[in-house]
This record gives sequence, C-alpha cells and structure tokens, in this order.
Amino acid sequence: MNTNTLSVFDLTPPEKLQLVEDLWDDLAATPSEVPVYEWQKEELSRRKADFMKNQASGLSWAEVKQKVRSHYVR
Repeated sequence: MNTNTLSVFDLTPPEKLQLVEDLWDDLAATPSEVPVYEWQKEELSRRKADFMKNQASGLSWAEVKQKVRSHYVR
C-alpha cells in the first residue's frame, strides 16, 4: 500500500480553488456533455413563467452585485 498518495483534501485552499477552476473550465469546454436533468428544466420553466408574469420582480445586474456585496463584504 502506498502511504505517499495525496488526496484533494491535502491541498491548500488556493490549490483547491485552482482545482475547482480547472474542473469548471474543463466542463465548460463541452457543455453538451454536462447533463441537465428534467427537474432542472422544470425549475427553469417555473422561474421563467414567474418572471414573465411579473417582470418588475427581477433585479438588474447592478442591483444583484450590490445585494451580494452588502451581504458578504463587511
């Protein structure tokens, strides 16, 4: 048994972030290979229908950024 084997859990936080970025980039390179499940399609349809009924309920990109920053930046 090889006790020198590294695990992703042994990586530093910056290394883990880099791994996640690399994996995401790899998945994004072939979006047709990433499964979209029926429940996800149904949820997107539901959200679109809700938005179409009340388009004023949506937020602009600037509003979304401000909301996220006010929540996470201290």
